[in-house]
Amino acid sequence: MYDRILFPTDGSDGEGRALDHVLDIASTHGSTVYLLNVADTTRDSLTRIQGDVVDVLEREGEGLLEEVAERARDRDVETVSTVIQGEPYRTIVEYADEYDMDLIVMPTHGRRGLQRLLLGSTTERVVRRAEVPVLTIRPDAAAEPHYPYRDVLVPTDGSKGATEALSVAADVATEAEAALYVLSAITYQSLGIDVRSDIQTAMLEESAEDIVEEATAFAEEAGVEQVHGAVEYGSSVHEAVLSFLEEREVDLVVVGTHGRTGFDRYLLGSVAEALVRTSPVPVLTVRPPESEDSD
Repeated sequence: MYDRILFPTDGSDGEGRALDHVLDIASTHGSTVYLLNVADTTRDSLTRIQGDVVDVLEREGEGLLEEVAERARDRDVETVSTVIQGEPYRTIVEYADEYDMDLIVMPTHGRRGLQRLLLGSTTERVVRRAEVPVLTIRPDAAAEPHYPYRDVLVPTDGSKGATEALSVAADVATEAEAALYVLSAITYQSLGIDVRSDIQTAMLEESAEDIVEEATAFAEEAGVEQVHGAVEYGSSVHEAVLSFLEEREVDLVVVGTHGRTGFDRYLLGSVAEALVRTSPVPVLTVRPPESEDSD
């Protein structure tokens, strides 16, 4: 399923968990892992050593990649290592596009340790701009990621972007022979002041059930053997998803980075970003077709 996996690395605290997960995926699928270190040209990295101008960041990157490659060799995983000067997020996205990556895997924390989220900088920007799916893993999540996945969750609002995520989730579930949960969320905000206001509630519930039924049929036609539909209430879509995750032992969440519905809107900055920040399990973000992305 994944022939070419890109793993950008800068030696961040907590990065080891993401690397272990990458190697689990790669060893299962016989994938090649492309290790990329970006010597950040927005930082002053040049110094003079023994009369020669040497980019210290490039030297550090080469040493780091050798350490990571050694761990991969211990798992019989083939790697390709590259150090490139550039702006991190832009270089990662361009590299993934140039070399036709099937997947990008990144932790959600950066060089300054577990208290600093890269969201708002490198990871968020990669998720926003990458044409290929991006798998993000929280280094500080309570449970270790599990692979192959046994239970996969995909939230959907019936939009084209959500359907794109559903298609990817169906492929993942089929490959792993995992169960797939299809979730449509109803938010209290969408219900208005009177939370149980009859007509509005009935309309939303009927719409959510229709969305789940259609998505379930789509997944079954795609070959997923175990498909379960659910409608969940919450203060927000992201909270509804987290509530569902607390109730069931899901291994992966697949979510579109954009989408649209009459009462809510899936946008990075709301649902996808919030899940990347807070999900206790890995999150696979899927960018929708360009036509909808530009809406």
